[in-house]
Amino acid sequence: MFAIVHTRASIGVSAPEVTVEVHLSGGLPALSIVGLPETGVRESKERVRSALINVGFEFPARRITINLAPADLPKEGGRFDLPIALGILAASGQIPADRLADCEVLGELSLDGRLRPLKGVIPAVLAAREAGRRLLIPSANAEEAALASEGDVLAATTLLQTCEYFCERGALDVVTAGDETDVVAEGPDLVDVRGQHVPRRALEVAAAGGHNLLMFGPPGTGKSMLASRLPGILPPLSTGAALEVASVHSVAGLLSGKQSWRRPPYRAPHHTASAVALVGGGSNPRPGEISLAHRGVLFMDELPEFDRKVLEVLREPMESGEVSISRAARQVTYPARFQVVGAMNPCPCGYSGHPSIDCQCSPQQVARYRSKISGPLLDRFDLHVEVPVQSGDVLLRTQPDGESSEGVRERVAKARQRQMARGQINALLAGNALRDATRLDSKGEQLLSSAMDRLGLSARALHRILRVARTLADLDGCEEVSQSHLVEALGYRKLDRKQSV
Repeated sequence: MFAIVHTRASIGVSAPEVTVEVHLSGGLPALSIVGLPETGVRESKERVRSALINVGFEFPARRITINLAPADLPKEGGRFDLPIALGILAASGQIPADRLADCEVLGELSLDGRLRPLKGVIPAVLAAREAGRRLLIPSANAEEAALASEGDVLAATTLLQTCEYFCERGALDVVTAGDETDVVAEGPDLVDVRGQHVPRRALEVAAAGGHNLLMFGPPGTGKSMLASRLPGILPPLSTGAALEVASVHSVAGLLSGKQSWRRPPYRAPHHTASAVALVGGGSNPRPGEISLAHRGVLFMDELPEFDRKVLEVLREPMESGEVSISRAARQVTYPARFQVVGAMNPCPCGYSGHPSIDCQCSPQQVARYRSKISGPLLDRFDLHVEVPVQSGDVLLRTQPDGESSEGVRERVAKARQRQMARGQINALLAGNALRDATRLDSKGEQLLSSAMDRLGLSARALHRILRVARTLADLDGCEEVSQSHLVEALGYRKLDRKQSV
């Protein structure tokens, strides 16, 4: 007696197919699971036995062999409980085996037969659809699966309900996509910011072109406040981008529901975070903060207080847009296309350049503090912006002195549309695409050449200045990059200057 059930494993943001083969034979009663099962899968035999007995099925007193194919793919977790249970029932003739052929099944069983929720359901929904099969999941994952479902996902609450469906004695809920009424949830608004016109402008430029932004200034000037308002002026995520983000958060078990699924994510790890916390890792590699910030914002407050080795691991993902985590048993690649917003004080005491408080730091202390951010990492920030102290009159104004996030977001969206008409956002322009998008006249080339010599700019910094200038032109609705755009872009590179700021 033999039965096959289709299911899915979880490896990073992919869901490779796993075939559960169940064979019942003569001999002393026993149940063995082969196919590289980890501890959680090996323990499923006890959960499956109790669940089958408690819902009223007969557990076969036979020798049961379960093979999880392919044999060289590691399997972990409780997601194989339900397919194993259905395979045993089908092999023993208690449910029809032919009904299982066009369906994939996921689910962890409790001892009384209820289905528990899983992580990583969205990648399984997408993979099952590509394979041309329906997917059966626990009802607790239905809201999550609705983000990717096209009516090809079924939800069940118990093992008994699942078996009644396959025996054609009952129906299961069909998971369908709901109405997208709340595309961008409300968040902090730029209208709350008083003064700080240059940082506000830099924030708009960063949002429009997808640029990395570094803000520096004395404590309490509003650096964190400004950073928290960046997601509110970013355009809503497209369906494809939202599914990428949802897949990562699904694997991490952090999906928050449909009401905000098109809003770009915002992550703000503490400066004591380790390298593994940022890039991901573990024996079974999980996504880190940079992957959880995919298609969104990674805010790093008190940037020089992060361990230097931790900061250096950001360099490659900031360029490549992905992170590969290698372990002895497997290698996993997670997406990591994120915007970095950094905030730092100008010196250890924080008051260098303050109009009324004297700085207590020596030049050597200031240099040592700033050197915690290496030159290659600093190069990867497109904009370096000072956030100065505001007077009491400015801070106490009752009337807003700047636009709301909604107005800025409209301009950002129009600038993004111009960029996508060229093929990609400006932060990703490189090579011929960058040259074609930022053709300069002789005066513009002379201006940049002179700036490189005076400010000590690297080639990477030069390219980032060109990208920022292209974004400024897009915000102004200009086809060509003018000298005024280059001058403004150069003004956002203050920390590249050879002399101290």
